[in-house]
Amino acid sequence: MLPFTGGQFLANLVAYNEAIWPVQLAAFAIGILAMVLLIWRPRMADRLIAAVLAVMWLWTGAAYHWLHFAEINPAAYIFAALFVVQTAVLGYAGVGKGQLSFRLYSGTAASVGISLIAYAAVLYPVLGIWTGHAYPEMPVFGVTPCPVTIVTLGFFLLAKPPVSPWLFAIPLIWSLIGGSAAFLLGMPQDWLLLMSGVIAVCLTVASRRKSRIGRSQL
Repeated sequence: MLPFTGGQFLANLVAYNEAIWPVQLAAFAIGILAMVLLIWRPRMADRLIAAVLAVMWLWTGAAYHWLHFAEINPAAYIFAALFVVQTAVLGYAGVGKGQLSFRLYSGTAASVGISLIAYAAVLYPVLGIWTGHAYPEMPVFGVTPCPVTIVTLGFFLLAKPPVSPWLFAIPLIWSLIGGSAAFLLGMPQDWLLLMSGVIAVCLTVASRRKSRIGRSQL
């Protein structure tokens, strides 16, 4: 049983969106920037994309979970800590060490990655509106946990293998926790989130094995 009702969840979401406006626009803008960097590929593109993802996780952990969601769910303090840890992992591996290399390429993993990014940025809010959850009664791209997790998994699928398993741990956990909103809170846009973590991990493992086989045959 959840410690809050569906009505309380939506009311809390409305209060959050109204309190942080117009941060949503800034989040969408840096999301577009990350996509442009993925295509344009200037110097430092990989580190900048990782930084964009890290900022989204940090903001969502602190502003959403800690300062707002915790008002109706005490477990949000734990969620906030997890999101801050993911921020640190992204900052260390992607920004500090430059261990993430994003690029557009052909293949199943890349196609799924692009689809997840497009879903988080466009189809997620459209589906929310279609099912009766128009703004401000909707999770918004870049500033709420579920879209942030989906877009992050999308970018990870566009990263050159091997990608550290530590980068996937928390997004996978949240895909299961947050994805439960699909049936517990009547949020059909989160059905894809529920499956996205497992799909992304499986595709990444397959890509990693393929890369190892390719290197061993050289």
